[in-house]
Amino acid sequence: MRRAGADEECTVDQENVSATLTVAVPVAGVFAVLADPSTHAAIDGTGWVQEALDRAPLTGTGQVFRMDMYHSGHPDGGYRVANQVQVFDPPNAIGWLTGEEKEDGHLEFGGWLWRYDLAALGPSETGVTLTYDWSAVPQSIREYLHFPPFGPDHLADSLRHLAELAASATRNGTPGPVG
Repeated sequence: MRRAGADEECTVDQENVSATLTVAVPVAGVFAVLADPSTHAAIDGTGWVQEALDRAPLTGTGQVFRMDMYHSGHPDGGYRVANQVQVFDPPNAIGWLTGEEKEDGHLEFGGWLWRYDLAALGPSETGVTLTYDWSAVPQSIREYLHFPPFGPDHLADSLRHLAELAASATRNGTPGPVG
């Protein structure tokens, strides 16, 4: 299924959903915002991401950053996720697996990956594709979680939020959250 707007496109298939948007910000500025976990709550299109617990900039694969989350359908309402960077290719791509940290500190991931692919379309314009990929989710998890857990509009909303945040950060000369 594809849905397109003037400057955006959403695609859904059996194992992933993606959205693409052209952002009027240089590619390095967009990447800087994505590499700052403290901006992720402002980018999120669902409102589930509440706050970054690890606010250090993302600098490489294997790095873990945690987020406080809220979802009314979650048994606890509020919960915490641990994300581990799987893709780090500045300024072209960044992505992470989402899971949880067990009481003993062990990280356990469910198999879904968030990935942003960036393409410089000129000195001050970037094509951004956000993909949510659940192809590695085991059947045991698929038995109780529906994928994707949100509609494709979530990704398009996230990209619009990213565009606004990156434009504001670029105007203000700051790579992180503004306001």
